[in-house]
Amino acid sequence: MHPKRIVVGSLVLLAWALPAAAQLAGDPPVGRAAAVPTVPAAGTLLTLEKAVDMAMAANPSLRASALDIVIAGAGRRQAGLLPNPTISYTTEGTQRGTRTRTFELSQLVELGGKRRARVELAERDSRLALAAASVARAELRADVTAAYFNALGAQEQVRLAQTSLDIASKARAAAEKRVAAGRVSPVELSRAKVAESTARLDLSQADGELLIARGLLTAYWGQAQPGTLALVEPVDELAAVPSLEDLRTRLAGSPQLQRARLQVEREEAQVSVDRAQRMPDVTLVVGRQKDEEMGRTQTVLGVSLPLPLFNRNQGNLQASLARADKARAESDAQQLRLDQTLTSTYQRAQLARDQVRTMRQEILPEAQRVFDAAVIGFEAGKFNFLDVLDAQRTLLQSRAQYVQALYDSYRFSAELGRFADAGTGATNTNRITP
Repeated sequence: MHPKRIVVGSLVLLAWALPAAAQLAGDPPVGRAAAVPTVPAAGTLLTLEKAVDMAMAANPSLRASALDIVIAGAGRRQAGLLPNPTISYTTEGTQRGTRTRTFELSQLVELGGKRRARVELAERDSRLALAAASVARAELRADVTAAYFNALGAQEQVRLAQTSLDIASKARAAAEKRVAAGRVSPVELSRAKVAESTARLDLSQADGELLIARGLLTAYWGQAQPGTLALVEPVDELAAVPSLEDLRTRLAGSPQLQRARLQVEREEAQVSVDRAQRMPDVTLVVGRQKDEEMGRTQTVLGVSLPLPLFNRNQGNLQASLARADKARAESDAQQLRLDQTLTSTYQRAQLARDQVRTMRQEILPEAQRVFDAAVIGFEAGKFNFLDVLDAQRTLLQSRAQYVQALYDSYRFSAELGRFADAGTGATNTNRITP
């Protein structure tokens, strides 16, 4: 075979490989998120659904998860490629009439199903990247929901503090009337003014906590200045949480457990790759040798095969088998941990919902009636100001307990949604007025 023919054959092989390279070069570049929803203007209403949508579109962690999927897809493409052939040229001797020139073309042939095992592992990595993205979305949804209800609770604390200030002002006005009429000591007015100043300080602190809570919420979609967004409270009647048995059934299909199962499959695929590596690969050689002194050429054929005397990939295989066992143990531990978390969160959610109903239907109306009666009785001279302060303190404590119970109910419902789609009762919007 003439050396030019060997070169031509090599060019043919290169031309055969060019379409794959052209396909890679023609792939669109991976960029940042294409569109980010418009941030609501200051003073506008922000629903939970809008907050979640904005975080899903603009959160950097989700963009990183999407790029992990692209990376895994590229690895899958690379895993299916064949080894490149090798062209070699050697010469023996330096004198023109006595030297021997050899042209060789060698090709590595993978044995033992290495390429198939490698592709299977890359496919498992792709599925694992998709599962990780699902977990990231579920975690982000739960985090944004919790942050939303945290800010909503802070917003309710501001409203409660404002109500407390109004109540204290009302009590102070009643004390001024009684002191002006000479019916009580000026000490009662001093007490009322202290209570009003304390309520004003509480309002200032509640405003600061609301600003912090809004900042934590808006950070999920990259908004540096939280502004004065008004959060919309869920419907008056809290939606029913599914039963614990139903939630456990949904838990089996949760993104966390799906990722754990795919991790086990991925490690098992790695075992197949390391097991296939025990089989040595064959290198086939074909070429042409020309002896210029004798003026003759001859075909060169060869095959090379490494002898697996020492390295049979036994260490990597043992490690991959141990990693597969570890992945199974971690999957079982994840199942147990999620089941325990689901059970405790469900019980806390039920307790919080019961507290909300009790506070809303019994305690708050009665505390309001007691306070109104104390103020009226104080103005009529039937009660002293200590009775008014005691009724005021009971009413404010009841309102604070109600807001905390309401926040806990929403927060635990959001935690349930982290592992199973339990809903948060926030599909419609309305005001909740204690």
